[in-house]
Amino acid sequence: MAKIHPTAIIESGAQIDEDVEIGAYAYIGANVSIGKSSCIAHHATVDGHTEMGSDNQVFPYSYIGGKTHDLKFVGGTPRLKIGNGNVFREYSTAHCATKNDEYTIIGNNNSILAYSHIAHDCEVGNRVIMSSHAALGGHVKVEDFAVIGWGSGVHQFCRVGAYAMLSASSKLVKDLPPFMMADGSPANVCAINKVNMQRNGFDSKEIDLVFSAFKVIYKRRLMRGNAIEELEANPNASNRVLDAIIKFAKSATERGIV
Repeated sequence: MAKIHPTAIIESGAQIDEDVEIGAYAYIGANVSIGKSSCIAHHATVDGHTEMGSDNQVFPYSYIGGKTHDLKFVGGTPRLKIGNGNVFREYSTAHCATKNDEYTIIGNNNSILAYSHIAHDCEVGNRVIMSSHAALGGHVKVEDFAVIGWGSGVHQFCRVGAYAMLSASSKLVKDLPPFMMADGSPANVCAINKVNMQRNGFDSKEIDLVFSAFKVIYKRRLMRGNAIEELEANPNASNRVLDAIIKFAKSATERGIV
């Protein structure tokens, strides 16, 4: 059975799975579903049309499922979909999408630390870390294992590639390729995210391939198309790390690439 504190407010229609714990003065909206073994701490809010999977933790004063900040909102039922095993620390916020029946999506096993913000229509992958006071603008896409440093901001419609890192207090206004590390305001790529790769099982050959791609893209001062051609000519272009970088570069958004 769910363990619900008597002072918590659970609106009629909310779907609470087994073994869910809801603390004192928490608020759960009428259109919310919460998967098993999740914990909604005291004074936390889960609202909106929010689907939350299992084993999630929402810490005190977090607000999950809030209305979009987008001024183009005209009503309807925009949604928020959250996977399993996520942690939303104190005062973090995650908003529903803007348009009817569209989604903000947050995957699995992400750590969203205190005061961080995930805006409308974002897509956050798996095992992403957002340090305290980090913020994603609307429509941002963050791929698996990326790290957004303390106090950093990502501009609307930008992408952050897998295993990339945006350093603390940085402002990202273009797409950040996989495995790269960016710093500054506006952020520029300064290195590869070697530590993240090592922690996640990439071997020395793959790390060397990423470093060679870094040199081609950022040290040779080639145009993007020429850099992509050179990466594709590499005998190891089919390796998962180079393939990821090439695909990311080819699918750049209108924001461009850092």
